[in-house]
Amino acid sequence: MRRRPKAPPRSPSRPPLDRDVERPSNGGGRSPLSSAFNYVNIAIIAAVFILGIGIGIAFSSTASFSPENVASREVIDRSAPNPELCQQFGASAITMDMRAFVTLNPFSVYVSQPRMEPGCVLRNTNWAVLERKNLINQQQVNQCRQRMNTFAFTGDIEVGTGNPKVDCVYQNDAAQNLFLNQPGFGASPPETDRF
Repeated sequence: MRRRPKAPPRSPSRPPLDRDVERPSNGGGRSPLSSAFNYVNIAIIAAVFILGIGIGIAFSSTASFSPENVASREVIDRSAPNPELCQQFGASAITMDMRAFVTLNPFSVYVSQPRMEPGCVLRNTNWAVLERKNLINQQQVNQCRQRMNTFAFTGDIEVGTGNPKVDCVYQNDAAQNLFLNQPGFGASPPETDRF
């Protein structure tokens, strides 16, 4: 039988362990330039992220490319007849004119296509604006007041500049507004609750 040759003897030196290696004293082996470079990268990424969020919010809140895109209350406020007067003495509104037809035999209901235009609902304490412009008379004011209603108008109310249409309207509380009863939203201010 042949014997295997003996393995050469191992050298007494061993590879150095992590604890044996001397570390530089400048913050864990990184140069100051690489640390500053990492902080600059993080700052740039954060700035781009914040800028992107800001641009997205600004774009979504002001984007209105056509009259068909009514994206916010500001669009309705700007479209109202006499917008400054409407904001001061009432609230801007969307007016819908439509006709309904009811047949009895057979019983059926038909509704015409609504015609929508901007309008304004005045607070009942501000009717004098319409009286000064001779758009309503005292008899109309008394009739509207007896029913606890208010006035609304479409068209420009400035003298000679438009053909305004003024109506006595009432606030319909029978049909509840389910948008107002959402959890997490506070109650509306008292001045906007009743006109």
